[in-house]
Amino acid sequence: MKTVIIKYNAGNTQSVIYALERLGITPVLTSNFEEIQSADKVIFPGVGEASSTMRHLQELGLDRLIPTLQQPVLGICLGMQLMCDHSEENDTQCMGVFNISVKKFRSKKGEKVPHMGWNNLTPKNSGWISQNVVDRHMYFVHSYYVPVIEETVATCDYILPFSAALQKNNFYATQFHPEKSGKQGEQIIKNFIEL
Repeated sequence: MKTVIIKYNAGNTQSVIYALERLGITPVLTSNFEEIQSADKVIFPGVGEASSTMRHLQELGLDRLIPTLQQPVLGICLGMQLMCDHSEENDTQCMGVFNISVKKFRSKKGEKVPHMGWNNLTPKNSGWISQNVVDRHMYFVHSYYVPVIEETVATCDYILPFSAALQKNNFYATQFHPEKSGKQGEQIIKNFIEL
């Protein structure tokens, strides 16, 4: 089985590679269209700022390729946000896989933005984000969030309930970093690889 990590200016590719290697998988890191299209599984990582990252994806043509992929695709953190329609972060048009706008957290009651650190998930009707991660903590770092929508398969509560994971057809996404979330995060990646 061929697993590809999309290569662009994402900051978390190495930690994703390490997480896959711990599962016995040697991934291919590439921005080559044919390599990506021929993969069995595709991982779209992301750490950074939405508008500059979208510009980089546009320069490579990846913004047009990613929404057309037919195999399972996993977006992580900013990767998840860029698969939405739009982000409030510098008023950025994104790829439109998920029909929702990404919002900025508005701090209240002294809760800090960004949401950074460990927080628990509440799965909703999904075999992919399975019940065995209920009350397990995942690692989050983000100032922007995806509201809860029909495609939400797990939620988290920080300032307000938000989408911790999404699924629509062959597109899967997590706001948290499974590659930095220990054994429970590793289980989420394993669930994706075994789809």
